[in-house]
Amino acid sequence: MLLKTLQEYAARAQPAEHVEEAGGWWLRHSPDDAWWVSAVLPHDREDRVEMAEEFCAEHGSGVRFQITPGVCADDLDLRLEDRGYARGHDMSLQIASTAEVLRHADADAGEVTPRPTDQWLAAWQKVTKRDVSAERDLLSRVEHPSAYAYAEVDGQVVAVGRAVAEEGWAGVFGMATLPHARGQGAARSVLAALASWAAAREANHLYLQMEKANTKAFRLYERTGFREVCTYHYRIRV
Repeated sequence: MLLKTLQEYAARAQPAEHVEEAGGWWLRHSPDDAWWVSAVLPHDREDRVEMAEEFCAEHGSGVRFQITPGVCADDLDLRLEDRGYARGHDMSLQIASTAEVLRHADADAGEVTPRPTDQWLAAWQKVTKRDVSAERDLLSRVEHPSAYAYAEVDGQVVAVGRAVAEEGWAGVFGMATLPHARGQGAARSVLAALASWAAAREANHLYLQMEKANTKAFRLYERTGFREVCTYHYRIRV
């Protein structure tokens, strides 16, 4: 199933420090990373909620489930609500043809490197406010081919993004643009660079995940050929 496949590609592109698989459920723990890296992926129809709760309790972390309709059990969302889990973070999974993104990006491609430079990480940190050393560790765990793209203005890196290729797809992650450079085509340059890299590696389709509330990013991706294939959300108990 495409949705399950893409969500698991995304999990491998954002690898947790510790992962256990129980049937189709991915139990993940990564305390220094963004919270979603530790979300449980309940990717079969079995009821393993208590197992997931025990796993999180053993690691001293809150419990988060990523709920993708059609991938997890149909009644899982309601069961978690009944157990006191709050709903949060409505998300969009989007896909595009790599060739179409290249046609619509309408920007000079930025630069691409195989590893994150200090300048790439510095720009990413300014936007996300997250820990650079933890991000370095996470990125070092990615096993599939990766690209780190950036756009510069007057010698300063003002926008960044990365892509990870797997089985004909490339996921887009870490898109970030410094506030003063927004609306000037920097993000399009980064996206064009990542699409060009993907095309060279025969990754003919792109995917990304984003918050539904991020309307500016929605417009950028819509204009460059992305379309939503599903929405998903999280159930959270801390």
